[in-house]
Amino acid sequence: MSEQPAGQQTAAHRSGFACLVGRPNAGKSTLTNALVGQKVAIMSARPQTTRHTIRGIVHRPDAQLVLVDTPGLHRPRTLLGERLNDLVRDTLSEVDVIAFCLPADQKVGPGDRYIAAQLAELMTGRRRVPVVAVVTKADLVPREALMEHLVSVDQLAKTVDREWDDIVPVSAKDGFQVEELEAVLVSHLPEGPDLYPDGELTDEPEAVMVAELVREAALEGVRDELPHSLAVVVEEIVERAGSGDPEKGKPALLDVRVNLFVERDSQKAIVIGRGGSRLRSVGTEARQGIEKLLGQRIYLDLHVKVAKDWQRDPKQLRRLGF
Repeated sequence: MSEQPAGQQTAAHRSGFACLVGRPNAGKSTLTNALVGQKVAIMSARPQTTRHTIRGIVHRPDAQLVLVDTPGLHRPRTLLGERLNDLVRDTLSEVDVIAFCLPADQKVGPGDRYIAAQLAELMTGRRRVPVVAVVTKADLVPREALMEHLVSVDQLAKTVDREWDDIVPVSAKDGFQVEELEAVLVSHLPEGPDLYPDGELTDEPEAVMVAELVREAALEGVRDELPHSLAVVVEEIVERAGSGDPEKGKPALLDVRVNLFVERDSQKAIVIGRGGSRLRSVGTEARQGIEKLLGQRIYLDLHVKVAKDWQRDPKQLRRLGF
C-alpha cells in the first residue's frame, strides 16, 4: 500500500442536505434531475407540480449530496397552499444549504422578494443556513441578458440586507455549470459519512413515485386550471396471481390501481377526454415510466373521481395525503 506524501492531507468527506427553493416553475425539479443524473422529480411546464419533498441523492467519492426538492414557495390562496408552504419552511429549517432558484427568463418579481424575505431569517442566528442564488434556465436568454439578471439577483439580497453565499448561473437542459453548482453546494456541507447506501438515488416510497409519474402524464397539455386541482392516490400495487414464472426468470405482472381526484365534473371530463382518449394516453405514458421505475411489467388501472373543493377541505386534504 502506497504511503501518502508528507504534508499532503486527504480532503475530508462531506455529506448533508441541500434544499432547492423558489417560486413555482423556477426549474427546481429539472435541476434536481440534472444533478442526480436520473429522473427522480416530476417535470411539467405547469407551475406548482411538486407536492412532496423529493430527495435525490448525488454520490461522489468525496461527498454525498442529498437534494430536497420542495413545492414552490408562494403566497397561499387555499388551505393546500398554506400546507405546502408549511412543508417548505419545515424543510428549510433542517437542511445544510439552500439553493434559491431564480429563472433567467423571468425578471426578479414580488414572488422572489417574498422568498428572499423568508430566507433572510435563516441566514442569521445561531444556526445560520448558507444560501446559494441559482440562476436557472440560462440557456433561454442571450449572454447580455443573463449578465443583467445576475446583477438583479445580487441586488435582491441587498433589499433584505443580506449577501448570497454564492451566485451560480446554470442550465439543467444543456448541462451548463451543473457540475460547478454541485461543487458549490458540496462546499457548504459539513464533514461526515455517507447518509444513504451507494447507488441509491431517492428515498421516496415507490407508491409516491408512481403517483407522481401518473400526475406528470395527466398534466401534459391541459388547461391552466387543472394542475392545482389534480391529486393522485395509489390504491394498491399487487402481484397478479399466477402471472409470473420464477423458475424461468419471468417476473409477475403487477396490478397498479390509481385514483385521480379533481374538484369539478368539468375537470373530470378534461382528464378523461372524448371517449376516454385522453385517459388512455395518460395511462400509456405513465405506464412506461412506472415499468422503468419498478423493473416489472404492469397493468395500470386509472379511475378519475370528483372530490369537490378538496383543496379547501381539511378532511379531504388529510385523506389525499396533505
